[in-house]
Amino acid sequence: MTAPRIMAVVNVTPDSFSDGGQFNSSQGAVDHALRCIDAGAHMLDIGGESTRPGATGVDAEEERRRVIPVIEGIRRHNEAIPISIDTMKADVAEAAIRVGANVINDVSAGRHDARMLDAAASLGVPLILMHMQGQPRTMQDAPHYDDVVADVYHFLRERVHAARAAGVPSVLVDVGIGFGKTLDHNVALLRNLSRFNDLADGQVLGISRKRFLGALTGIDRAADRDEATMLAHAMLLPHNVAWIRVHDVARAALLSRLTLLRSE
Repeated sequence: MTAPRIMAVVNVTPDSFSDGGQFNSSQGAVDHALRCIDAGAHMLDIGGESTRPGATGVDAEEERRRVIPVIEGIRRHNEAIPISIDTMKADVAEAAIRVGANVINDVSAGRHDARMLDAAASLGVPLILMHMQGQPRTMQDAPHYDDVVADVYHFLRERVHAARAAGVPSVLVDVGIGFGKTLDHNVALLRNLSRFNDLADGQVLGISRKRFLGALTGIDRAADRDEATMLAHAMLLPHNVAWIRVHDVARAALLSRLTLLRSE
C-alpha cells in the first residue's frame, strides 16, 4: 500500500460549498495555493465555477477571468507544481493549459462539452473523468440507481474508452462522491473503491468536507469537517486510491506520513 498523492482544492469562486468567496481574489487564491504547496500538496486543482448542489453555471469568459490570473500567478512563483484545471469547458481548459496548467479535471466526464476529449488529446494532457448524475443545479433531486456501484463503474468504463479512443494520453477516474448520490449511494461506492482501480491510470477521490460526512458525524459546518475527512481517508487507505482531493493539505500530508506505520 502506498500513500495517496495530495491534490489541493483552490476555488476561485464566490459560491463553492465550503470556501466560496474565501479566495475569490486572484492574489488571495495565489497566496492560498502557495501555502498549499508549502504544506505538502503534490498538485493544485484550480476551479472557477462552483459545482456544489444547486449551483448555477457561469460562462466561459467569466470562468477564464477567474482562473487564468491565478494560474499565471502561481507559475511566477513555482514552475514545477502540477496544476489541474477544474472545468467542464474545452475553451477554459485550453486557455488554462496555455498559461501553465498540466491536467484537466472534468466533473462531467467530457459530456458537457463535446470538444473536451479532443481538446485533451490535442493538448497531450491527462484528463480526470468524474461520474455525476444530472447537473449541479439538479443532481441532488432524488438521485436513483439500480445498482450504484455497477452503474457508476459502467459509466466510467464507457467514458474511459471514449477518451482513449479520442487519443487522450492518460486518463484518471473519480466516482463522484456527492454528485447525484444519496448517503447510502456514497457509502456503497466508498466500500467498493477498489473495484474502480482497474479502469484507468489511477483513481481520484474527492470526499473533503462533503455533506455525507456531516450526515454521518453530525458536523453541520463544512469547514469543521477536516478531521472527519482525514479519518475517512485513513479508513479508505487499503483501497489504494492514487489521488485525494482535499481542502486541508497539512492534515492530508500528516496522514500520508503516518501511513509509514502500517505493516505491509
